[in-house]
Amino acid sequence: MLDKFFKIKENGSSVRTEILAGLTTFFAMAYILFVNPDILSKSGMEWGAVFLATIIASIIGTLIMGLVANVPYAQAPGMGLNAFFVYTVCSALKFTWQQALSMVFICGVLNVLITVTKIRKYIIKAIPTSLQHAIGGGIGLFVAYIGFLNVKMIDFSTGVPALPTLNQPVFWVFLIGLALTAILMILKVKGAMLIAIVATTLIGIPFGVTDISMSSAVSFTDACNALPTTFLAIFKEGGIGSLFADPAKLPLVLITIFSFSITDTFDTIGTFIGTGRRTGIFSAEDEANMEKQAGFKSRLDKALFADSTATSIGALLGTSNTTTFVESAAGIGAGGRTGLTSVVVAILFALSAFFSSFVSIVPSAATAPALVMVGILMVSSFKDVNWNDLDEAIPAFFSGIFMAFCYSISYGIAAGFIFYCLVKLCRGKAKEIHPVLWVCTGLFILNFVLLTLI
Repeated sequence: MLDKFFKIKENGSSVRTEILAGLTTFFAMAYILFVNPDILSKSGMEWGAVFLATIIASIIGTLIMGLVANVPYAQAPGMGLNAFFVYTVCSALKFTWQQALSMVFICGVLNVLITVTKIRKYIIKAIPTSLQHAIGGGIGLFVAYIGFLNVKMIDFSTGVPALPTLNQPVFWVFLIGLALTAILMILKVKGAMLIAIVATTLIGIPFGVTDISMSSAVSFTDACNALPTTFLAIFKEGGIGSLFADPAKLPLVLITIFSFSITDTFDTIGTFIGTGRRTGIFSAEDEANMEKQAGFKSRLDKALFADSTATSIGALLGTSNTTTFVESAAGIGAGGRTGLTSVVVAILFALSAFFSSFVSIVPSAATAPALVMVGILMVSSFKDVNWNDLDEAIPAFFSGIFMAFCYSISYGIAAGFIFYCLVKLCRGKAKEIHPVLWVCTGLFILNFVLLTLI
């Protein structure tokens, strides 16, 4: 029954592999359960309410991705966007968290509109093949970079990037986990990443890295009692109605919504291109069929729609932009190819509400090696870029490298677009630039200009 619904064998997978992939993805992204509430609570929102909103939004978004689109991607409130929500929108621009949630909701509605009108698909088709390969490799660098940063492998405290001191237990547990993950992957052991995560978690106990006494700061009952403070808060006093009450602030409101939307849109597009193309989840044939099919029939169509609805759903519950997680690459790297992987992730999110203290004992040192190994696998996309041709090499380099340096998929795509247009202009080949690419590049430049103003 599962095979028939998810077309598991047709996609070259098995039920066992899909379940292991779901477990791998979940543990790679489980940190969001605690990091997101910690960040958003700084805006005045209740920790328990955001904790539960994070779980529910992740469950709904991931189930839509798995059951409707049948793809192995998980959704949750995105890192970067939650920081923008708190430190820029609420702290710097002085909007209330209710108003910020309202802007996130509007952003989600806009994303639904550009998906229904097929604008998102046109953007994907307009991206040159060389840049698509560069985006895939760049996301590999980005994912690996996340892994290194999660264990402070790169130390910026002195102002100069440096390796941490060797007496840090987290550093050694990470290295042991990385070696274990690499050995299991080389030996082609089934479920290698998940086995390594569990083993590294256990290894971390005597090092004091895995704290088995850790417990949730807020109980499930407390979180349920707090949820009404954020649920549908955008429709209450101080929400979406107040957002447009002051005409003088209207330009700032529109600029902020635009910034939310463009980052969310291109983070998702980058994730899908970077992970879906290489693994065959989104094939070139699938993309070509988008032009011939009416409605939402292709997997990419449905995946884009699933992603676009998740942001508004999350805002209604009380969290910042819910988006497709790049850590889904960990599960895809473990063999996940269908929506069953996503369903497993959603089930684990539901269970985590009751077993949060158990989930929380998995340290970053245990999940970081999986992210680094996925990065290694994805960086191979760079081999399809013709590095001897500067027309391809320059945009590809800046697209890939900026994703890691700027800690943003969308900024990497922006750099690639800008340099691609610049190269073509210098070559006198402006006519080769797709009109959609011109528009996207212009919007990126406008976004950067506006961000300097706010």
